[in-house]
Amino acid sequence: MHGLVALMEIQASRARARIGPSGEPVPLAEQDRGRWDRLLIHRGFASLLRARALGGPPGPYVLQAAIAACHARAATAEDTDWKQIAGLYELLARTAPSPVVELNRAVAVGMAFGPERGLAIIDALAGEPALRNYHLLPSVRGDLLARLGRTAEAAAEFARAAALTRNAPERRLLRRRADELAARSG
Repeated sequence: MHGLVALMEIQASRARARIGPSGEPVPLAEQDRGRWDRLLIHRGFASLLRARALGGPPGPYVLQAAIAACHARAATAEDTDWKQIAGLYELLARTAPSPVVELNRAVAVGMAFGPERGLAIIDALAGEPALRNYHLLPSVRGDLLARLGRTAEAAAEFARAAALTRNAPERRLLRRRADELAARSG
């Protein structure tokens, strides 16, 4: 219970920074961390400490809260401890395996150890039925490909992600990324 409360508090702390002035989603790395609610973060940290004090192996909510806490502790996106987050996702994948956990683990591994390693995880998920129409799979793949300089492939993945989402502001964001990458690839 304390793990769930911690997760909810820390995630809710970012609510004001998640949406831009025109309703567009703001990716975590681009959020103004000054808009994060420090009281909710503090309360989330306290709940996470209470959960850990109970002892025993951490459950899925405690692990997810610990991941959120890593983001909350970082003063800037660049200060994020991606290696710790990748390790926590590894534990979460063993505790509560799912294709979405693997997708998130791919992001963390890509940030901590390079886009090639993250892309290897993503490519292993390509045939996963639960992710077939999930727009975040091609979106994450597009981001990793862009970081590798494979802009034409990245543009195609962002276009695919845009076509899969039903959320109009998110579709515009993904379409913009696809167009920017397509223009760069010539």
